[in-house]
Amino acid sequence: MISANFLINQLSKYKFNFFTGVPCSHLTSVINGVINSRKIKYIGATSEGEAVGIASGAWLAGKKSVVMIQNSGLGNTINPLTSLNHTFKIPILLITTWRGEPKINDEPQHELMGKITRNILRLIKIKNEIFPIKENNLKKVLLKINNSINKTSLPYALVMRKETIKKEKLKQKKILIKKKNKALIFYKKNKIPSRFKVLENLNKNIDNKVGVIATTGKTGRELFSLNDCENFFYQVGSMGCASAISLGVALNTKKKIIVLDGDGSLLMKMGNMSTIGANQPKNLIHILLDNNVHDSTGQQLTNASNVNFANIAINCGYKESYSTDNTNDFSKIIKNKLKNTNGPIFIHIKIQKGSVQNLGRPTIHPKDVAIRFKNFLKN
Repeated sequence: MISANFLINQLSKYKFNFFTGVPCSHLTSVINGVINSRKIKYIGATSEGEAVGIASGAWLAGKKSVVMIQNSGLGNTINPLTSLNHTFKIPILLITTWRGEPKINDEPQHELMGKITRNILRLIKIKNEIFPIKENNLKKVLLKINNSINKTSLPYALVMRKETIKKEKLKQKKILIKKKNKALIFYKKNKIPSRFKVLENLNKNIDNKVGVIATTGKTGRELFSLNDCENFFYQVGSMGCASAISLGVALNTKKKIIVLDGDGSLLMKMGNMSTIGANQPKNLIHILLDNNVHDSTGQQLTNASNVNFANIAINCGYKESYSTDNTNDFSKIIKNKLKNTNGPIFIHIKIQKGSVQNLGRPTIHPKDVAIRFKNFLKN
């Protein structure tokens, strides 16, 4: 078996220094070792797909990321791995356990996934290796993986068997976040604005030093049609991951980061809000454009009408939270918070359903969007 410290030291040689994931009993010692290490930043995610989003955001901000999951959660990663990492050419090292490995006795819920784990990885074009149990073999495999990641800019996976890593005790402090009592509401109950009007308003109030990450669908498309900038990241696919990507970015840059989310997207991965609240990125502003429909797919209703997003944000640990239905108050909030960002800050704004007519799509390839956004963060 290999010690967690040996693994961490070998990964550090290749500058893998940002870890996230969802625990598995087979990963206990690795995760404990990462949490105990002073060299490593570990973010505990609420879902495997969220972990991939966080790691991808960290890569945009210049980090090399490791995602650790149980293979039963591999299915939760397929959407971001195929529509985010493959599309934008964002590499991560994925360490997945091998519960239900053929010929190894395990729980019945792991049987099928155990049989198909490596086939799934191959099917989504992710190269994978069995996690070595000897130090010299691990060194060789990590060199191979690092070379592949540098060459292809695509994810690579290590499949870990039970008892690969020596036992490591956990030393972890409890997360305690002071919460405010309630969100601040600014409703005029007049005609609510369109998404485009809100984006126009936002564009007037930010400069080219603020990073903006726009969720998939009409939001990114309207932002692109309004004003294409190197500090804009237009997410495609990987629905629900915009706030996770933004967290990964915000934790690894001093620049102010705005994420433009949609109600359908946020509902898909609401656990992201608790991860943001727990990690307290001071430079993150989370804006929710809420029209209560899935606008890109025919305006089917979401469940947003039943949800008080602004108060949920407070209860998840956001420092401040606002809800409004007009651009005047939205503008005042944005101006104030960009001057005095002490986040995470949540801004919920109600908008009309529908979008501008004859709406185009970004003409810049996602891979190039990622590269220029990464360069923006670097500079």
